[in-house]
Amino acid sequence: MPPRAPLPRRGDALLAAAAGALVAGITTAAARWQPDARPLDLLGYGLLLATALPLAWRRRFPRSVLLLTAALTVAYYLGPYPGGPLLVVPTIALFTLAVLAGPVRAGLLGGAAMAAVVLARLVNNASWAGGGGLVALLAWLLAVTSVGAAVRARRLSQAAQRDQAQERARRLAEEERLRIAREVHDVVAHSLAVIHVQAGVGAHVADRRPEQAKQALLAIKEASRTALTDLRATLEVLRSGGDRAPSPSLRHADELFASVRATGMRVAVRGAPGELPAPVDAAAYRVLQEALTNAVRHAVGATEVTVTYARDPAGLEIVVGDNGTGSAPGSPGSGLRGMRERVEALGGELTTGPGAGGFTVRARLPVQGGA
Repeated sequence: MPPRAPLPRRGDALLAAAAGALVAGITTAAARWQPDARPLDLLGYGLLLATALPLAWRRRFPRSVLLLTAALTVAYYLGPYPGGPLLVVPTIALFTLAVLAGPVRAGLLGGAAMAAVVLARLVNNASWAGGGGLVALLAWLLAVTSVGAAVRARRLSQAAQRDQAQERARRLAEEERLRIAREVHDVVAHSLAVIHVQAGVGAHVADRRPEQAKQALLAIKEASRTALTDLRATLEVLRSGGDRAPSPSLRHADELFASVRATGMRVAVRGAPGELPAPVDAAAYRVLQEALTNAVRHAVGATEVTVTYARDPAGLEIVVGDNGTGSAPGSPGSGLRGMRERVEALGGELTTGPGAGGFTVRARLPVQGGA
């Protein structure tokens, strides 16, 4: 079956009907002052209405509609019927083409079409040009094309603004997704690393040293409790969209050190971070947490972790290193990416890699104006 012709839009169909009725009504009234013209008959009214009919598809086929309405207007003006405002029909088509295709294409195609209409109008009424009608028509067509081009430019500008707004919304959604992923990872990863190590210790000494196995189970219980509490607080904030959970802070660093010591590793702390702005304090805590997590999970043969704070008026430097022989295969992963994103978001720098005795994480966080 051949494809169906596209149906016109309701607004365009109403415009075509209104234009046809208006042109037919005004032409009928104007015939009283044109006694030499042939009175409008069925053919004349049919031609008027047929000229307006293509406007129903003006936005689907703007070029074809302009050419067709111009050709039908020429046919009417070359006939014996009274003159009237039929020129308004191709004018509407010209305006539509200027809006949809731009002033250049509308000017070229519309100029050729309108030239034929003007010629026919002159043949129909030679005195029309002498009365200034030709100049007025050209000015009117130029104005129509210009207004159409202005409408087009405004629509393109609005479309660009909508695209920018949508792109910004997508970017913000992506940033929020990454933030949520970082928060969940930071909250859970450290506790799970401790649980993993303690479970391994418990399984290893369960038969020979039950007291040590019991201590490992108690450490697992405490780590899991902490993880559940932190995760619950984080999810509550994400559900509510607020910021009701306490912000992570280096004031709670001793809890991190205690969980690492519970795995059997020593923790040495040098220096002090001092007072920090809340965003820097939170980022520093997360960096320390992830660096300790990596040491617990991935450092091969490590027995000690050293945490060094170096504070100056411009910022804070945190260095976390272990005395292992390297990292386990498959590490590091998303944790280091999360640390880097946090540090760079504040304008800081993060470097990671082999240190003097093992793996080292070095973060430099700026402190505006000192503290």
